[in-house]
Amino acid sequence: MKEVERTFLVRHLPDLGSCKSKEIIDIYIPKSDAHPKMRIRKNGDKFIITKKVPLKDNDTSVFEEQNIFLTEEEFAALAALDGKKVRKIRYEYSHKGKKAEIDVFQGSLSGLVLVDFEFDSEEEKNAFKMPDFCLAEVTQEEFIAGGMLCGKSFGDIKDDLEKFGYRRVVK
Repeated sequence: MKEVERTFLVRHLPDLGSCKSKEIIDIYIPKSDAHPKMRIRKNGDKFIITKKVPLKDNDTSVFEEQNIFLTEEEFAALAALDGKKVRKIRYEYSHKGKKAEIDVFQGSLSGLVLVDFEFDSEEEKNAFKMPDFCLAEVTQEEFIAGGMLCGKSFGDIKDDLEKFGYRRVVK
């Protein structure tokens, strides 16, 4: 499945009071990779193994994504592997008719909030205007990719975030 998206740092949280939310736990494997491309995910009450590979050099907004759905028991068995973990609460938010996924990171990455918008085409992606609740686009920033964030703390990425003027966002 081809996926086209853009990722932004949040300036401030929009009103999430009426938004659906779910806990997501990602475990990236193998732990020895600096930027693992494979993860197992607990997505609310669903369990998935995913491999994401960019389709273009130097463009992380378009990639091939392969998913296999797992049972809870299969997830538990794979979760026993030595991987790098990240935990977040994902909110489904609508902005001007476009669905956004707002990820509020938990644990050691608390204070980091990212917004992903998915698009049907590269033309739609390129025409999209950044919402005012967003601070900066970070789609092409390697440090913000899930496989790079896993196993890190807010302090580990603080210098990278400061380049954008980002400050911790508290929910």
